[in-house]
Amino acid sequence: MKINNKLNLPQPFISAVTREYEYKEKQYSVTSLLKDVRENLLTRRHNNEIEQDVADMIWLIFGTAVHKVLEDSEEEETEFKEEHFVEEVQDGYKLSGQADLYNAETKTVIDYKTCSVWKIIYDDWDDYKKQLLMYAWAFRKMGFEVDKGEIVALIKDFSKTKAKTDFNYPKYPVYKKMFEFTENEFIEIEKFIKDKFNEIAKYENVLDEELPICSLEARWNDGDKYAVKKKGNKRALRVYDILEDAENHLKEDEGLELEIRKGEDKKCLEYCSCCEFCNYWKENYGGK
Repeated sequence: MKINNKLNLPQPFISAVTREYEYKEKQYSVTSLLKDVRENLLTRRHNNEIEQDVADMIWLIFGTAVHKVLEDSEEEETEFKEEHFVEEVQDGYKLSGQADLYNAETKTVIDYKTCSVWKIIYDDWDDYKKQLLMYAWAFRKMGFEVDKGEIVALIKDFSKTKAKTDFNYPKYPVYKKMFEFTENEFIEIEKFIKDKFNEIAKYENVLDEELPICSLEARWNDGDKYAVKKKGNKRALRVYDILEDAENHLKEDEGLELEIRKGEDKKCLEYCSCCEFCNYWKENYGGK
């Protein structure tokens, strides 16, 4: 990856985001398996061509700094930290990762995160839970007992004022979320991992433009919305997620009309590092 520096920031900023990382054949990290196959393979294929600006990577520096401080701090006797693993899954494909902390006494894998306050307000933990489950699955394969996972989240945009006045707002700039894993969840996560590797194997040698388009969820797209309006008005009477519901509303009054509001691919537009090598992005957003 090429790191640009449009703002001419000091060298330590560049050094902090520069990673000498070499992709290994058939080895994928836990975080990469959370991405769709198109993003995974395009990122690998074009790694030396992808460009990012250091100014757009500031939150990466913040997250790295948090992990560095906690990594250098002393753990309890029943804990060990930064345990890196490489676990073979099937057909030579390997899963790699590094949990921030493991507590042998409580049988818990712990991961530190920096996040927005909205993560806590909306109780939006599915991606973090899946990541913890993959860590726990790998640890169990290595012989460790694990039945719980914990996220320790540092809130980047915490407001002390809102914490005092809003009942639903977190009370501190750090938040703990605990998960108790079931045996069925371990069966499901193993299937998820193997299905991901099967998909990677299926598309590993196809052309870039023939890779399956990332899902709506992976593109951070909430889907199309269907607005019912009075004819000639800009403001909607009601906005529906399902077309059939909107069409039923239209039948109530001949003076109504339907406006389809296309869902926006937020990740494609702002956060996908390999977008310039993606024909879907070129056809829908390139040059705009």
